[in-house]
Amino acid sequence: MLQEVNVRVPATTANMGAGFDTFGMALAMYNTIGLRRLQGRGIRLANVGSHTKSMEQPRDNLTVRAARRVFDTVHERFSGLEFKMYNVIPVSRGLGSSAAAIVGGLLAANLLLGEPLSREELLELAVELEGHSDNVAPALYGGFVSSCQRGGKTVVLRLTPPEQLRAVAAIPDFYLSTSRARKILSAEVRREDAVHNIQCAALLVGAMATGDLQLFATAFDDRLHQEQRYRLIKGAKRVLRAAKGAGALAAGLSGAGPTLIAFTDTDGAAVRQAMRRAWFSCGVHPKVLVLEQDNDGAQGC
Repeated sequence: MLQEVNVRVPATTANMGAGFDTFGMALAMYNTIGLRRLQGRGIRLANVGSHTKSMEQPRDNLTVRAARRVFDTVHERFSGLEFKMYNVIPVSRGLGSSAAAIVGGLLAANLLLGEPLSREELLELAVELEGHSDNVAPALYGGFVSSCQRGGKTVVLRLTPPEQLRAVAAIPDFYLSTSRARKILSAEVRREDAVHNIQCAALLVGAMATGDLQLFATAFDDRLHQEQRYRLIKGAKRVLRAAKGAGALAAGLSGAGPTLIAFTDTDGAAVRQAMRRAWFSCGVHPKVLVLEQDNDGAQGC
């Protein structure tokens, strides 16, 4: 019986232009979770990272709740455990922090118990806890993932993105809750806008499958959610124009925002600098990172 396990989970960017609530891609920024058996009973949180509420109670912690779901599913007693978390993925910024917390708790618990559940079963638990699959699926599997729910099951297509594709993430110094970003969306969409997104989404999957980055650039265009959400993000359009002007293949929201993300087949330095300068000019002080793709997903470490 294992006494201690450690896992790491990548950040994710969801939607990716036209793939609203469907597409996601794993990025090389990681949260690390350690899970260790203790003598006695109870749950302990230790070494909580900078992007976790330091005074959070175990019952409120998303990683702990996810781990408990695994223990309950396989009918094991959930007590006598210590969680050590170092969280690098920023919270409420559109980079999959809640998905990483959920997937990390599920995977750590499953490893500690000797892997009684398959990855497919872990995915279904993750979707139940998160409410949708666009972030949790790439966090678990890595790479680019298109996913949907059919007949109570999550259907996943995983592809390895073109090797030279990397992301430039401009992370602002303010939060935007997913619930607020959802409330601003219109209840209805025009038929021509729906058709536009279907066309672009199909092309983007093709671009990922074939490695055609010019096709990727053409396909990364949305009419369902981004324009409405830009109103919640100061300077968003200026930053995205700057990214494209500096040579980015495509640029838009990461998830529901407020992080803005650009994709490039270069080292990303020019795009990074352009996005930083554009947001500084609007009075926003972002952290801008060039992130490689992650093709491993959540793993023991």
